[in-house]
This record gives sequence, structure tokens and C-alpha cells, in this order.
Amino acid sequence: MKLSIIAAIGKNNELGGNNGLLWHLSDDLKLFKQLTLGHCIIMGRKTFDSIGKPLPGRINIVVTTSRIEVEGISLAIDLNHAVELARESGDDEAFIIGGGQIFGYAIDLADKLYITHVDAEFQEADIFLPPVNYEDWKLLESKSFEKSEKNEFDFEYKAYLRK
Repeated sequence: MKLSIIAAIGKNNELGGNNGLLWHLSDDLKLFKQLTLGHCIIMGRKTFDSIGKPLPGRINIVVTTSRIEVEGISLAIDLNHAVELARESGDDEAFIIGGGQIFGYAIDLADKLYITHVDAEFQEADIFLPPVNYEDWKLLESKSFEKSEKNEFDFEYKAYLRK
């Protein structure tokens, strides 16, 4: 099973602020759905809280030490347990979708990165993606999107495979 990280970041690796997104990019949300549909998604409790419900069409695994009783999610006590649950599901690719702490644990384990680079800086950010040495990764694809009615900022989606 491949373990992948999927994230959107600002120019300074900003992921979010005040337990939410810092931008609205409709085309990026469509890419996220297209890539993750039918797969396991692994997230921390704060990320789950910010979404507010299990994402449909995916196996939702929440890493937490808290007891959460929500239909449609599986609980894992740590990232290793979450990866084990994803493997047991028979999925060929599981996606780490956040937040910052989970990304920090997963960055050395990930086989692929799906990164949306938002062309803006966000002072209100309080969660950041750990630094990535892109020289350790092979660029597989890249697609640029311009600011529009649906996309608040210019952004570039890139997929990477660990070398």
C-alpha cells in the first residue's frame, strides 16, 4: 500500500489557521475529491473537527486518544495504527489529509506527495507543513490554475514520488 500526503500550502508552508482553511479554491477541492474518493483518508482529530463529518465515499480514519463516537469513522491511537487499519482495508493507497502534527509524523513514511502550492502568504496561519526537501522527490505532474470566481488565488498542483 502506498502512503500519500495530500495538502494545500501557502508560500511559507501554511496549512491553516484557527482550525480551518485560509483560502477557497474550488478546483483544488475537486482535485482532492477525485484523488481520495474510494480510498482511506487519515487525519488527526482537529482536522476531523474542522471538517465536521466523515467524508463520503472514503474510509475515514481519525488519529486520536479521545473517545469519539461518530458513525462512519474508525479510530486509531497513533499514525502506525491508522496505517495498519488502512492496510487491513485492502486499499492500495491511503491519504494523510492533516493536520500539521500528523503530517510531521508521516513525512518520512510517505511514498507520494500531492501538494497544492497556493501563490499567497497568510499571516493568520498557525499550522504549517513540515519543510519538504523536494530534491528527495521526483515531480510526476504539475498543473497551474489561475485566480477566478471559483479560485481565490493562483495555485499550482504538483504530484511527487519519493526517489
